[in-house]
Amino acid sequence: MLVLAAAGLLGCGKTKPVHYFQLTHSPTTSLSASQTPIDATLLVRLFQTSHLYREDRIVYGDDGVQIGLYENERWTQPPVDLLQDALARGLRSSGQFRAVTTLRSDASVDYYLAGQLYAFREVTGSSLVARLRFDVELMDLKKGKMIWRHSYSHDEPASGKSVADLATAMDKNVHQAVQEVQDGVVQALTEYTRK
Repeated sequence: MLVLAAAGLLGCGKTKPVHYFQLTHSPTTSLSASQTPIDATLLVRLFQTSHLYREDRIVYGDDGVQIGLYENERWTQPPVDLLQDALARGLRSSGQFRAVTTLRSDASVDYYLAGQLYAFREVTGSSLVARLRFDVELMDLKKGKMIWRHSYSHDEPASGKSVADLATAMDKNVHQAVQEVQDGVVQALTEYTRK
């Protein structure tokens, strides 16, 4: 019994630390002095996605069919939450809308963004890239009508081979995605509200 206990204690080595990575606030372009804000409240819904992107562990893989999860390398939030937060913060900071929210029970919402997140992961090959892929739709809540649809798909090269390099590349990729979505939503709503 003592031998088993001693063997168990010897097997308990140092635990590896958990490293968390975050995204920075997306620097979207703001409203110019000549532009009038769109008189609308926008809701950014949580995107549909695989269970892999509903937890905080960083997903990795290659271009093949197998993917995995790092044990000790994690996002500060699940990727689906990070994307929702980045979109909401970017759209809000643009000054283009009366309000932007993520609250689901807000009855004063005019339009909402919904989507499907397909990839938010590391892809290894000859080089390391941060892959971000999603579809997004802008809906008129009152009419139940789709106004705009967009597919985003981009592999952002990392500057090195570490998970920190991947996180930096994903941060850049998300910034670009937020700007594309903002530009598309503003153009679509500007045309839609003129009708």
